[in-house]
Amino acid sequence: MSESESIIRFSHVSMQFPDVLANDDVTLEIRKGEVFALVGENGAGKSTLMNILYGMNTPTGGTVTVKGEPIRVFSPGEAIRRGIGMVHQHFMLVPSFTVAQNIVLGTEPRRGLFTDAARTDRIVEELVSEYGLKVNARDRVEDISVGLQQRVEILKTLHRGADILILDEPTAVLTPQETDELFEVIRRMVREKQMTVIIITHKLYEVMAISDRVGVMRQGKLVGVCNTCEVNERILSSMMVGKDVLLDALERVDDHDDTVAIRVEDLYVSDNRGLPAVRGISLQVERGEVLGIAGIEGNGQSELIEAITGLRRRDRGTVEIQGVDTRGMDPGQIRALGLAHVPEDRLSTGVSAQSDITDNLVVGKERRKPFSVFGFHLNRRAMKAYAKEVFDRYDIRAAGIGTQVGSLSGGNMQKVVVAREFSFDTPVLIISQPTRGVDIGAMDFIHQQIMAKRNASCAILLVSADLDELYRLSDRLVTIYEGKITGEFRPEEIGKQEISHYMTGGGREASVDEP
Repeated sequence: MSESESIIRFSHVSMQFPDVLANDDVTLEIRKGEVFALVGENGAGKSTLMNILYGMNTPTGGTVTVKGEPIRVFSPGEAIRRGIGMVHQHFMLVPSFTVAQNIVLGTEPRRGLFTDAARTDRIVEELVSEYGLKVNARDRVEDISVGLQQRVEILKTLHRGADILILDEPTAVLTPQETDELFEVIRRMVREKQMTVIIITHKLYEVMAISDRVGVMRQGKLVGVCNTCEVNERILSSMMVGKDVLLDALERVDDHDDTVAIRVEDLYVSDNRGLPAVRGISLQVERGEVLGIAGIEGNGQSELIEAITGLRRRDRGTVEIQGVDTRGMDPGQIRALGLAHVPEDRLSTGVSAQSDITDNLVVGKERRKPFSVFGFHLNRRAMKAYAKEVFDRYDIRAAGIGTQVGSLSGGNMQKVVVAREFSFDTPVLIISQPTRGVDIGAMDFIHQQIMAKRNASCAILLVSADLDELYRLSDRLVTIYEGKITGEFRPEEIGKQEISHYMTGGGREASVDEP
């Protein structure tokens, strides 16, 4: 098979779910030894199409051919047999297992009746050496960063013999440095192994950096396939939404209240292993400002936010919300002080995937009027009316408010979380990774909502792996490394390359007490 020949062919493929046509007569060829990017708005049908290729969905029309052989039975097992591997946006790992156990799961080398642990470790070490994806075979998955978990997922597919690799939003959980490392691994796999890599993404600048060709989907249809070198981000974004799209300017009101709404003093917090994760952090956020936290994933950001919101016990130190010491309070009591929280992992802590959009939007308000009578009898009509208004205002793309949240695209799931938390109208917002996995239109909308909250005197603590996002939204930035603050800056006073130095441990330690 020559490099220009198709290794995958979709012919007039459609996927009809009960309430939506997710893929509409898609015909597409993907070549051996290329990086192919698939882009489109949330709900455009990208992940559905790739789920068909991986055998998780059976198309309702059309045919799919891999390496010249039509697929007749759609299942992940059949896809793996054909050399197809997929790393999903939400990882499918066993948290209590080690890295090595996850990689060989289902194909464990045996020594008599038992798993051969030494051979398992050697398999992982050989994969790490061959592909350059560094992991520690004996670490437990629940104890490693999200970026490292992604590496485990990729190594698992490679161990199963994949030469076609599908990556669904692969950089959504990565820092810029980790993204660069992943792209170098992808280039090496394509160059040296003649692998085919398909990337589903919203980040158009990454499409330009890594792909050979790009396919654009809109409302379930494939609207075009281009050589990446012949297009730019503006052309692709216009194809995605059917019109020119640019990030609108943010209106920033600068007459903020100097009342301190979040105060953290000398905070120490341990991680899940009992090791120090936050080491003596002090910071404060005033009403009407955004304080952004920049750092490589796994340097204490998650533990810091969990300690502030009551989800993690602090070892020592003080956290005050609206002047009230939260020591001994549970998350519900802290929220009652006027705090809303957009968590970093929408699937595990942001939504109830089995519940519908209405229940997810109302949760936390269900005991208030008009949603309940005497605090226990739910008024479903009022709940649905409220959910429909929020659903429309935040442009959540689904068949309706009765749609199960677990069936939504990652970006629309994120909109549900943001819509619910922002609708509490609290004076304090804690936001982690607000636009992870959302398209450019939704990103701009969420940014506008964050700025509107800030302009309405909300105090916002923002954690993001996206430096562009932090620079766009923050009034002040602090950098964090190994659980300590290494710098405090105004965004206009420092460049992104220089701030990366502080994110990796360079620069000075600082206490962030003054705006």
